[in-house]
Amino acid sequence: MSEPVLEAVNLTRAFGGVRAVDGVSFTLPRGGSLGIVGESGSGKTTTARIVVGLEHADAGQVLAGGRPRAGRVRGRADRLARAREVQMVFQDPYLSLDPRLSVEAVLRETLRLHFPGTDHTRRVRRLLDQVGLGTRVADALPRRLSGGQRQRVAIARALAVEPAVLVLDEAVAALDVSVQAQILNLLGEIRAHTSIGYLFITHDLAVVGCVTDDVIVMRRGRVVEAGPTAEVLDAPRDPYTRLLLDSVPRPGWDPGRIAAEHRTV
Repeated sequence: MSEPVLEAVNLTRAFGGVRAVDGVSFTLPRGGSLGIVGESGSGKTTTARIVVGLEHADAGQVLAGGRPRAGRVRGRADRLARAREVQMVFQDPYLSLDPRLSVEAVLRETLRLHFPGTDHTRRVRRLLDQVGLGTRVADALPRRLSGGQRQRVAIARALAVEPAVLVLDEAVAALDVSVQAQILNLLGEIRAHTSIGYLFITHDLAVVGCVTDDVIVMRRGRVVEAGPTAEVLDAPRDPYTRLLLDSVPRPGWDPGRIAAEHRTV
């Protein structure tokens, strides 16, 4: 097994006396893909926000490359270095993209911040090609793009800093099913050609079955089941996991078939 690129050790976070995250642990190997699945309120998004650094843990720790991510950040260099460890792609890219900046300007601004003093023209072109957009959208503002195109821009911006881990929080939930498939295939291609690791936060077991190697199932802040994705979807042990599988509203849903035959990574 590859060395861990990301580890969560006994993460705990409470809000108003309620434990939103309660002793959550997992390991993501370099180049791996891990899904965190659960219904709304299960604690999966809070876990993701702790990993990225948008929330703090009351107990436990997050390690990136064996180094703790918590603690005091000393200066701009440390802050940028931490950003290059983990990047996040949100559900609604329109809210995370500056509506006043063109696609090219969004990417150039990120590159200027992290890699100053170099010509970014070629890198911008490569990023656009990498996410399947090309230079035809370089001058477009976010409002001129479709939802799928905006999400590709958000992915390109995250990739621009060359992170070790990409956290995707319901990143395809707002897209049409056909566009979801395109984005998931794109992410699979990117992972196949790089050493980036993925942490997928989702309520959608079809997404988990397609793009993750391993999965943890959360309920009320705790992990109720964990293991290789194909095994968990094919023969879930916990009643809550079985309930999630039974509630999938898609016709023809077959978790074993999706995990075994339609894996894109």
